[in-house]
Amino acid sequence: MASIGLKVIRRVFGAAERIAPRLTGRAAFELFCRTPNVKALSDGERRAVDRAAAFMSEARHHRLKTATGCVMVHEFRPEPGRAAAGTVLVVHGWRSRTEYMRALIEGYRAAGYRVVSLDLPGHGQSQGRRLNMVNAVDAVRVAGEWFGPFVAVVGHSFGGAVAANALAGSVKNIPPLVAERLVLIAAPSSLPAIFADFSRMLNVGPRSQAAMADRVEHLSGRPLHEFTGDRQLADAPVPTLVIHAPDDREVPADHATRYAGAGGHVRLHWADGLGHRRILADKGVVGRAVGFVGEHHEPSLLH
Repeated sequence: MASIGLKVIRRVFGAAERIAPRLTGRAAFELFCRTPNVKALSDGERRAVDRAAAFMSEARHHRLKTATGCVMVHEFRPEPGRAAAGTVLVVHGWRSRTEYMRALIEGYRAAGYRVVSLDLPGHGQSQGRRLNMVNAVDAVRVAGEWFGPFVAVVGHSFGGAVAANALAGSVKNIPPLVAERLVLIAAPSSLPAIFADFSRMLNVGPRSQAAMADRVEHLSGRPLHEFTGDRQLADAPVPTLVIHAPDDREVPADHATRYAGAGGHVRLHWADGLGHRRILADKGVVGRAVGFVGEHHEPSLLH
């Protein structure tokens, strides 16, 4: 967000807090959910997408209908000659897409897994300009109906929070996703903390913040304060691996610690020095994520 635009928005929200906090809260929530224009890629993003073109051509592409639009799911078969070990669902983060998850996808394929990678609403090849926890979990639901059950769900950044919420059944009228294992990489664990950071950045006042929280409860059927990782993983006690870098500047390390506090079924690995995005391409991280899913799991016929 350009600095001059941010200054204007901060002034507007600060003034509106005193006049119409409920309208201000709804406007702030809509701004929070607004996704970047997928056609307006930076030069670096365009190069990354172009480099992954051959990799993406190996997938089968499925456009699936959700409650609010359509999402694209990319299906990658196991590498030739590998025994079928089941299906892994991969979920990317905010301002990301399947192409950026390449190292993980290739790691699981090499180990004999079919990989289903979801482009979240408003990202990659999926439709829309709006993403929140509700339509993200609904997209995961649809992927599960078509390709599940999964031996594991693997999520990076916001995609990790989506995966945890999907397994925990956090959203009303959406049944819990069925998966045997969960891998969270650089994932935020507290929606209230994310909202608080967003509110500070845009100068959203306390009454407007309360209106934002009301909007979350209206859409999801749960109050905002319940959207924390320790609660969700306690509600979904599947074996979980949390991988996080202590130097992550986008999602602080205390989010990983919160996840780890959910119980003995959660294992925490610190990936020193890998930040928020480099962590995805690290061979050691990929090997650990793939190995965790393969523990105590026998290959099976691929349907």
